[in-house]
Amino acid sequence: MTALVTSTERLQRLLALVPYVVSRKAVGLAETAAAFGVSERELVDDLNLLWCVELRSPDPYCPIDLSYEGGEIVVSQAESMGRPLRLAVDEASALLIALRTLGEVPGGQDRSALSRLIAKLEAAAGEAASASSQVAVQVELPGDAEKVEKYAAQVNAAQAAGRRLHLRYYVPGRDEATERDVDPMRLLMVEGRPYLEAWCLRAEGMRLFRLDRVLDLQVLDVAAAPPPEAQPVDIGQGLFRPSPDDLRVELELSVAGRWVAEYFPCESVSELDDGRLQVVLRTPDMGWVRRLALRLGEDGRVVSPPALVDQVREAASAALANYVA
Repeated sequence: MTALVTSTERLQRLLALVPYVVSRKAVGLAETAAAFGVSERELVDDLNLLWCVELRSPDPYCPIDLSYEGGEIVVSQAESMGRPLRLAVDEASALLIALRTLGEVPGGQDRSALSRLIAKLEAAAGEAASASSQVAVQVELPGDAEKVEKYAAQVNAAQAAGRRLHLRYYVPGRDEATERDVDPMRLLMVEGRPYLEAWCLRAEGMRLFRLDRVLDLQVLDVAAAPPPEAQPVDIGQGLFRPSPDDLRVELELSVAGRWVAEYFPCESVSELDDGRLQVVLRTPDMGWVRRLALRLGEDGRVVSPPALVDQVREAASAALANYVA
């Protein structure tokens, strides 16, 4: 199934396609399609559209001349579009800030190579890069920063050697530590937190593991062998993807209970008076929310659903009765 592409995205691809081909004189269909992340059929559709484009140079209203016979693309009469697109100020700034952020991510990446790339981009972008220099990038690692750095280095070493990992991992949703073997895929930073993306043999699926929740990590003397269906997770819309069948839970948290909003994926977080928070989260299991509410005590209360409110009240009363007895 072909992904839906907006007219703006297609225009950007067309504007990049012409200089890409012109700079190479001639280039294969398959190679070009792979470079732009499209199928050969989509690429042919783009080329057919370019036939309809007329430029004012070299002659007024001169149509682009192109050919893709024999699987090789040749473009001519497109000198005015032959230069690569320049980065706008916001584009150059966003790219440079992203690269500086990447340089702060824990692990064993080659920071010297990143520094050289940043320097080249700054030189090429000129004044367009000046805005990004006003932004200071610092990634603050949650929890034990030294431990997170160590785990990130181990993950990079395992990936380089093609080795499987054994994790002892804390799952906050069930308030338990789990043991699992995983085949590492990549390290990534999401919402300021470092994650390991890996194929989990226990779950038989792709999973994201927050490095600050890893209790122990060992590189195994076993070759990593992720199956063909192990594909990177699309994190463009964030990590939290509740199921429509999940229970909607609303909590009110005191200042001392605000940590819940940082530790658990919330659908929404709203500020209340006196530093309190109202959070909405979704879960397939009321049990762990009931345990969370009891753990919070005076620092939080369940607002809805009513059935969960009743369960928490009954559990608290039973616990108090046992304590008094």
